[in-house]
Formats: sequence, C-alpha cells, structure tokens
Amino acid sequence: MPTSLEVAKTAIDDFAKIQRHMLIAKEEGATKTYASLKDDYLSLKAILNVSGVNLTDIDKIKE
Repeated sequence: MPTSLEVAKTAIDDFAKIQRHMLIAKEEGATKTYASLKDDYLSLKAILNVSGVNLTDIDKIKE
C-alpha cells in the first residue's frame, strides 16, 4: 500500500506532466486536446488542494 507521500508525489508528477502537455496543445492550437487535458488538470488540482499541497509555485497554467 502506497504511503501518503508516495501518492502526493505521483499526483504532483502527473500534474506537472499534464501542464506540459496542456502548454504544448495550446501552442499548437489543439483545442480538443487542451480541453481533455484540462479535465485531468482540474481533477488533479482539486486532489492536491485537498491534500494540502501548495500549488503556488508549481501551477503554470493558473486556471
């Protein structure tokens, strides 16, 4: 069973990866891809907020 720290690390890593893909999709004008990634972004952001992770420094999208 993963620890809370391992779960938080995985979520933070996934959050960073989704943000990278969102920025690329936005740059390429891939609106459907961006919208799909945004759903995952918002879900992870909510989980990280509830977990007490400070997103100030790691949230590059700011949506």
